[in-house]
Amino acid sequence: MSEIKKVVLAYSGGLDTSVIVRWLQDTYNCEVVTFTADLGQGEEVEPARAKAEALGVKEIYIEDLREEFVRDYVFPMFRANTIYEGEYLLGTSIARPLIAKRLVEIAKATGADAISHGATGKGNDQVRFELGAYALMPGVKVIAPWREWDLNSREKLLTYCEERNIPVEKKKGKSPYSMDANLLHISYEGMVLEDTWAEAEEDMWRWSVAPEKAPDKATYIELTYERGDIVAIDGQRMKAHEVLAYLNKVGGANGIGRVDIVENRYVGMKSRGCYETPGGTIMLRAHRAIESITLDREVAHLKDSLMPRYAEVIYNGYWWSPERRALQALIDDTQTYVNGVVRLKLYKGNVEVVGRKSDDSLFDEKIATFEEDQGAYNQKDAEGFIKLNALRLRIAASKGRKL
Repeated sequence: MSEIKKVVLAYSGGLDTSVIVRWLQDTYNCEVVTFTADLGQGEEVEPARAKAEALGVKEIYIEDLREEFVRDYVFPMFRANTIYEGEYLLGTSIARPLIAKRLVEIAKATGADAISHGATGKGNDQVRFELGAYALMPGVKVIAPWREWDLNSREKLLTYCEERNIPVEKKKGKSPYSMDANLLHISYEGMVLEDTWAEAEEDMWRWSVAPEKAPDKATYIELTYERGDIVAIDGQRMKAHEVLAYLNKVGGANGIGRVDIVENRYVGMKSRGCYETPGGTIMLRAHRAIESITLDREVAHLKDSLMPRYAEVIYNGYWWSPERRALQALIDDTQTYVNGVVRLKLYKGNVEVVGRKSDDSLFDEKIATFEEDQGAYNQKDAEGFIKLNALRLRIAASKGRKL
C-alpha cells in the first residue's frame, strides 16, 4: 500500500465520503485531494470545502459543471432519443463519465497516482466511474473502499466517525432513501421501495407535484431546436443548463416526469427505483416531434433501431468507448436538419405535442393532403408497388406453404 502517495476522491461532503477521506489517510497513509462537482443537484456544494478542510485536506476542487454536463453529455444523449429498457432516461448514468473525466484530469494536474469513489460493490456506478477512468488514464490505480473495508452499515460508519472525531451533520427531515440528483433527474432507492408491491410514499417526491394536484389549466411552451438541441424556450435563447433547469421547473409544476421502475443492473441484479425527470421527459417528447417532420424515414428508423444499443452503452458505463463515439458520430450527423419549433401542452402529468414547424420540414402538404393533390402523387403507382412487395408472399402461397 505504500506506493499510493496521493488520491483524488470524488467527494460529496456526506457521511460516506467523509469517512472515506479519513479511511484513505489511515489505510494508505496518503494525501487526499477532494473533488466536488456541481451538476445541478439542488444543494450547495461549497460547504464541502469546510468539511474537507476539517479532515486535513489541502487540495480541494469544487467546480460548477452544470453547463458542460448538459451541453456535452445530456444533449448528445437526447439527440438519440435515448431511453433504457423503455422507461429510464439515464439521469445517473450520464453524469458518471463527466465525473470520471474530471477525476482523471485532476489526478494528472496534482500528480496523484490513484482515484477513489464512494460507489458500492453492488451497483452500476463503480463500473461507470472505473471504466471511464481506465479509458482516459490506463495506468491509474482505483481505490473503491466499499469493496475493501468492513464498514458495511450506517451504524459502523457512525462508530468510525465517533472514534476518529469526524463531524457528522445531522439534518432534520433528511430523506431515508438512497438518492442521487443532478440537473437531469433525482433518483430514490431503498427503504419501502425494496418491496416491489409497495407504492412509493407521496412525500418522497421532491421535484414534482402529484399529477392529480397539478394545475387545472394547461401550460403551453414552445421549444426552438437547432441541429437537434434546444436553444430557446418561448423565443428566449438560453444556455443548455438553463434550458433544462427551466423545463424541470415547469414540468415539475405540472406533475410531469415521475416513473417507478425495476431495472436490470449491469452487475446482474434487478433494482427498483423511482425517478423524477421532468425536463428530460419533455425533451424526449419534443425531440421526437421535431424529428418527425425533419428526418428521412429510413434515417429515423435506423436511429430507432440503434437507440437501445446506445442506451445500454451509456447505462453500462461505456461513454468513453469507440462504439459510443461511432454511434454518436452517426447520431450527430442525422441532426443536421433537425431545426424548428415544437409547441407543447403540459397538463397533469402529460406532455402533448400540439404543433411543430421547420424550414427544413419534409412534410409536403401538397402530397399528404386528402383533398385534390393536383397530380403531385399518382395513386395508380401504388398498385405495382403493392404487387412487387407481395411477390414473395404470393409465391409461397402458390407453393402450398402455410403462412
